Amino acid sequence: MEFGKYGGQFVPGPILKAVKEVEEAYLKYREDPDFLSEFHHYLRTYANRPSSLYYAERMTKDLGGAKIYLKREDLNHTGAHKINNVLGQALLAKRMGKTKLIAETGAGQHGVATATAAALFGMECEIHMGAVDVVKQAVNVYRMRLLGAKVISVEEGQKTLKEAVDSALMTWSSELDTTFYLIGSAVGPHPYPMMVRDFQKVIGIEIKEQLGTMEKRLPDAVVACIGGGSNAIGAFYAFIGDPSVRLIGAEAAGKGIETKEHAATMVCGRDGVIHGMKTLVVLDEHDEIAPVYSISAGLDYPGVGPEHAGLKDSGRAEYVAITDSEAIEAFRYLSRMEGIIPAIESAHAIAQAMRMAPAMDPDQILVVNLSGRGDKDVKQIARFEGEALVD
Repeated sequence: MEFGKYGGQFVPGPILKAVKEVEEAYLKYREDPDFLSEFHHYLRTYANRPSSLYYAERMTKDLGGAKIYLKREDLNHTGAHKINNVLGQALLAKRMGKTKLIAETGAGQHGVATATAAALFGMECEIHMGAVDVVKQAVNVYRMRLLGAKVISVEEGQKTLKEAVDSALMTWSSELDTTFYLIGSAVGPHPYPMMVRDFQKVIGIEIKEQLGTMEKRLPDAVVACIGGGSNAIGAFYAFIGDPSVRLIGAEAAGKGIETKEHAATMVCGRDGVIHGMKTLVVLDEHDEIAPVYSISAGLDYPGVGPEHAGLKDSGRAEYVAITDSEAIEAFRYLSRMEGIIPAIESAHAIAQAMRMAPAMDPDQILVVNLSGRGDKDVKQIARFEGEALVD
């Protein structure tokens, strides 16, 4: 499936065969009543869905302007939106007869969710994580191991998310018969971007239903952070056909888009191929994939899901860049204003809401997808701000 000029299957022969197997299985089961019934059963009883839509009253009054709601994906089991997609793909893997799940992770939330599903369904699990992120997210590494997963620390390149994906793909290529590659974001070769979107679209469907009950109307804008783009496409998808709803993705500007230390793919990227898909990619002057940076381990990825690239190309969605300092300010602000500690990834979306809400009218509604909780980031942010925590 292609999204305008983006998407496709740009992978070598052995992996293409496995990708085609996944595609065939997903097209078979995506509308199967028994599969969907089982998937939604686990969303309700295990993932804790529907997640709540919370009116951020103090934040709304403090900022002035738009009425702000938070979609509380941080309250899902495992603490983020990742569990939605993981349950769907793990159930598909079981139907395909696979016995092992392999995955990449950056901030660790997808790794934890994958390890959780593997434990739930009695499957072997292997998680690939860049060595830099292993240090940043030590608590999540422990959680994955506690759940029974083998965690591979990837020492190549920048030792972050891109290299974790490279490593997972390489391992998958040697274990195709028994192993299912459970991609965590809306990236990779078809059918993964479509499949991840389909498993995450429950977020936007719930927002539309919940706000319809609470306010009897659609939101004026939906904001979500974006790295690869799974939580954002999940929040956006139900509203793509509603042109009155602005869709805004907040990505990582790191130390500033004027520097080389950012991961602002949508703002600064160019057409390229990465991890089996044609999409927007941060490239250097030689058209090679450039090093990227963000304080957020979940957003420091040099590509983006092809559906987002298509949405930008068509003008249907907007994408903005948020610096580390803006995200940290938002991290502290939501914690003190609403008593909710967001993931540093999600804080990028909060920062964008802080930018735009004051300029909106009081009768307008802004929904922020709070993609994950910030327990995992507290120590890192404290260290960044020069405050030593006792281990």
